Amino acid sequence: MKQAIHKYQTSDYMEWDVMLSLIRKLYRDGNYRMSLLIGCGCFFGLRISDILTLTWSMLLDDDKFTLNEKKTNKRRTVKINSDFQQHIKRCHDALRIKNDDEKCFLSQKKVVYSTQRINVLFKDIKKRYNLKIEHFSTHSMRKTFGRKVYESSGENANMALIKLSEIFNHSNISITKIYLGIREKELLETYDLLDF
Repeated sequence: MKQAIHKYQTSDYMEWDVMLSLIRKLYRDGNYRMSLLIGCGCFFGLRISDILTLTWSMLLDDDKFTLNEKKTNKRRTVKINSDFQQHIKRCHDALRIKNDDEKCFLSQKKVVYSTQRINVLFKDIKKRYNLKIEHFSTHSMRKTFGRKVYESSGENANMALIKLSEIFNHSNISITKIYLGIREKELLETYDLLDF
């Protein structure tokens, strides 16, 4: 009897400047929805299931929006970076959106993209833009957000982990460290302490 082999595949994060460059290139090449999607994922730290619920009015009417997370049913308020909001407006105008109450991430068939479809599109984006990221999926955006917050916190790294743990709804910061790949990095650095 053959045993099914379950291969655990994790997603990787993008370096922040690589992500910003990708957003700009996608916009330049007329792929406004994917430019916006990757931006929303990396600036908001939301799961893809929540990103897909966003409407234009949620992103443009104020400098923040509130939603109930699908997975946890927790109410969450997200502040929109003012520079990124300008990008949202440019995408909105480039797409000639008439109804701001419609969802932001509609396919050409006017249905909201599925996570599976986005992951297929991401594979194409990875190849087309020669991204140096091993496992690029919808989850990569959330990890990119987390890594940027953590790396930008400097001496307040533990406070950043506590905040991220709450944003990600993790039970403790150890899980957040593992999620962001920080734990493994710290463990591997242990070997650098040895002299020869």
